[in-house]
Amino acid sequence: MAVLINQEEGLKRLMNNQRLYTKLLNKFKAEMNLDEFKRFIAAQDYENAQISAHTLKGVSGNLSLTALYEQATAIESQIKDRSLDESAVTALTDCFNNTMRAIDEVIAVNG
Repeated sequence: MAVLINQEEGLKRLMNNQRLYTKLLNKFKAEMNLDEFKRFIAAQDYENAQISAHTLKGVSGNLSLTALYEQATAIESQIKDRSLDESAVTALTDCFNNTMRAIDEVIAVNG
Protein backbone atom coordinates (compact mmCIF):
# COMPACT_ATOMS: atom_id res chain seq x y z
CA MET A 1 0.00 0.00 0.00
CA ALA A 2 1.20 3.49 -0.78
CA VAL A 3 2.14 5.95 1.93
CA LEU A 4 -1.05 7.61 3.17
CA ILE A 5 0.51 10.94 4.15
CA ASN A 6 3.95 12.20 3.19
CA GLN A 7 4.26 14.77 5.98
CA GLU A 8 7.77 15.77 5.02
CA GLU A 9 6.69 16.67 1.50
CA GLY A 10 3.52 18.38 2.75
CA LEU A 11 5.51 20.50 5.17
CA LYS A 12 8.03 21.45 2.47
CA ARG A 13 5.15 22.78 0.37
CA LEU A 14 4.31 25.08 3.29
CA MET A 15 7.84 26.17 4.16
CA ASN A 16 7.86 23.75 7.14
CA ASN A 17 4.96 25.54 8.82
CA GLN A 18 3.54 22.69 10.96
CA ARG A 19 0.78 24.88 12.36
CA LEU A 20 -0.49 25.74 8.85
CA TYR A 21 -0.21 22.13 7.70
CA THR A 22 -2.26 20.96 10.67
CA LYS A 23 -4.81 23.70 10.03
CA LEU A 24 -5.16 22.62 6.38
CA LEU A 25 -5.51 18.97 7.39
CA ASN A 26 -8.29 19.97 9.79
CA LYS A 27 -9.97 21.93 6.99
CA PHE A 28 -9.69 18.93 4.67
CA LYS A 29 -11.32 16.70 7.30
CA ALA A 30 -14.13 19.19 7.88
CA GLU A 31 -14.91 19.92 4.25
CA MET A 32 -14.04 16.90 2.13
CA ASN A 33 -16.21 13.84 1.72
CA LEU A 34 -17.21 11.48 -1.04
CA ASP A 35 -20.98 11.93 -0.76
CA GLU A 36 -21.32 14.28 -3.71
CA PHE A 37 -18.97 12.18 -5.84
CA LYS A 38 -20.99 9.05 -5.10
CA ARG A 39 -24.26 10.85 -5.93
CA PHE A 40 -22.82 11.88 -9.30
CA ILE A 41 -21.73 8.30 -10.00
CA ALA A 42 -25.13 6.90 -8.99
CA ALA A 43 -26.85 9.41 -11.30
CA GLN A 44 -24.37 8.60 -14.09
CA ASP A 45 -23.40 12.28 -14.13
CA TYR A 46 -19.85 11.58 -15.20
CA GLU A 47 -18.99 15.18 -16.03
CA ASN A 48 -19.56 16.30 -12.44
CA ALA A 49 -18.07 13.07 -11.07
CA GLN A 50 -14.90 13.86 -12.99
CA ILE A 51 -14.83 17.41 -11.61
CA SER A 52 -15.31 16.04 -8.09
CA ALA A 53 -12.51 13.49 -8.56
CA HIS A 54 -10.26 16.19 -10.02
CA THR A 55 -10.89 18.43 -6.99
CA LEU A 56 -10.08 15.59 -4.62
CA LYS A 57 -6.94 14.83 -6.61
CA GLY A 58 -5.78 18.45 -6.45
CA VAL A 59 -6.41 18.99 -2.76
CA SER A 60 -4.94 15.64 -1.73
CA GLY A 61 -1.91 16.30 -3.90
CA ASN A 62 -1.35 19.72 -2.37
CA LEU A 63 -1.47 18.21 1.12
CA SER A 64 0.73 15.25 0.11
CA LEU A 65 -2.00 12.74 0.92
CA THR A 66 -0.16 10.39 -1.38
CA ALA A 67 -2.35 7.29 -1.56
CA LEU A 68 -5.54 9.32 -1.89
CA TYR A 69 -3.96 11.42 -4.65
CA GLU A 70 -3.07 8.23 -6.53
CA GLN A 71 -6.57 6.77 -6.13
CA ALA A 72 -8.24 10.02 -7.20
CA THR A 73 -5.93 10.23 -10.23
CA ALA A 74 -6.81 6.68 -11.25
CA ILE A 75 -10.54 7.16 -10.84
CA GLU A 76 -10.50 10.47 -12.71
CA SER A 77 -8.75 8.72 -15.59
CA GLN A 78 -11.32 5.91 -15.59
CA ILE A 79 -14.16 8.42 -15.67
CA LYS A 80 -12.54 10.26 -18.61
CA ASP A 81 -12.18 6.95 -20.45
CA ARG A 82 -15.74 5.92 -19.53
CA SER A 83 -14.30 2.75 -18.01
CA LEU A 84 -15.21 3.26 -14.36
CA ASP A 85 -15.86 0.08 -12.41
CA GLU A 86 -17.31 -0.34 -8.94
CA SER A 87 -14.09 -1.74 -7.52
CA ALA A 88 -12.39 1.60 -8.23
CA VAL A 89 -15.06 3.45 -6.25
CA THR A 90 -14.65 0.96 -3.40
CA ALA A 91 -10.86 1.38 -3.47
CA LEU A 92 -11.23 5.18 -3.41
CA THR A 93 -13.66 4.99 -0.50
CA ASP A 94 -11.39 2.69 1.50
CA CYS A 95 -8.37 4.88 0.82
CA PHE A 96 -10.33 8.02 1.76
CA ASN A 97 -11.40 6.47 5.08
CA ASN A 98 -7.86 5.27 5.84
CA THR A 99 -6.49 8.71 5.00
CA MET A 100 -8.99 10.37 7.33
CA ARG A 101 -7.81 8.11 10.16
CA ALA A 102 -4.18 8.93 9.34
CA ILE A 103 -5.02 12.65 9.37
CA ASP A 104 -6.51 12.19 12.86
CA GLU A 105 -3.20 10.68 13.99
CA VAL A 106 -1.16 13.55 12.52
CA ILE A 107 -3.46 16.11 14.14
CA ALA A 108 -3.27 14.30 17.50
CA VAL A 109 0.52 14.42 17.45
CA ASN A 110 0.92 17.94 16.03
CA GLY A 111 -2.34 19.73 16.65
